[in-house]
Amino acid sequence: MTSPESTILGELLASDPNFVSGTALARKLGMSRVGIWMHMEKLRAQGFEFEAVRGRGYRISRYPAGINPLLVLAHLKLRRRPFDLLCLAEVDSTNDEAERQLAGGRATPFVVLARRQTLGRGRFGRVWHSENGGNVYASFVFRPQLEPGRMTTFTLWMGANLCDLVANFCRIQPGIKWPNDLYIDGRKLGGMLTEARIDSDQIRDLVFGLGLNVNGPLDLLPPEFSGRVATLADCTGRPVDLNRLTAAIIGRVLSAYDRFVDGSYRETFADLWNRYDILRGRPVTLVQGSRRIAGVAGGIDDEGSLLIRGENGRPQRFPAGEVTLEKSERKGAG
Repeated sequence: MTSPESTILGELLASDPNFVSGTALARKLGMSRVGIWMHMEKLRAQGFEFEAVRGRGYRISRYPAGINPLLVLAHLKLRRRPFDLLCLAEVDSTNDEAERQLAGGRATPFVVLARRQTLGRGRFGRVWHSENGGNVYASFVFRPQLEPGRMTTFTLWMGANLCDLVANFCRIQPGIKWPNDLYIDGRKLGGMLTEARIDSDQIRDLVFGLGLNVNGPLDLLPPEFSGRVATLADCTGRPVDLNRLTAAIIGRVLSAYDRFVDGSYRETFADLWNRYDILRGRPVTLVQGSRRIAGVAGGIDDEGSLLIRGENGRPQRFPAGEVTLEKSERKGAG
């Protein structure tokens, strides 16, 4: 259920930069002008400030810093089944918190957001640097009741959707590096981590984690990340509206999830993937344990496996592995 504070913010955002009268807000929420004032006081306590002019009403004059759950919900324009939003100042990992919430019986779907992670992680247990700095750290939690075999393209489908969203939101051209990294101009922009629990023959719990570099200052990153990491602010030359972007991401992920479950994603998946695939047609090396396979990437097959064409010209399929571009190809990737 939408809170009165979120509804008030939604009305003010929709009319910005114009004013919204207190009478109109009271009518919208079915309460007195005093009730509206009390809810606006709650918003002030969160860091919002309002300009009030007699005879004209209110408008927002200052926003709180960082992600604000009420502001995210106010920006979110979804006509779909409801979901819960949990926003934390700090957490070890949003995926870990999602698992704790599931163990505690929280109903799905729900989304976990954090302003900072102390133990953020990626594939193979790698550390994801997650300092407080205006980035998106999120986990989306579902109970899909799907056969495990259907999940082979899930992360790829989500990554292509996120690239498409970022491209349209920021007017830049990101790309996806199989299977779970978002890149732009050869630098890493974000990463995804999908984790699932399986009961007999179906997925019981599904957690889709996302770390996206938005406004975080690059000079605060450890030296080993220099020249290898990008942020949306760095790419666009200006700070990105973090709450509006987060709302857009939530809307896109929930919509993409619904399309994946009902199977309609197959109609557009191949085209969307090919639009943002940064490996296709480029020399790559794939590592599987002690085995190294070099060749030219040829996209993915219907099950999401990476295709690599070796010296004999025949493509081989690889459902898993760590892939890198050859050094001469890395600068232009993305």
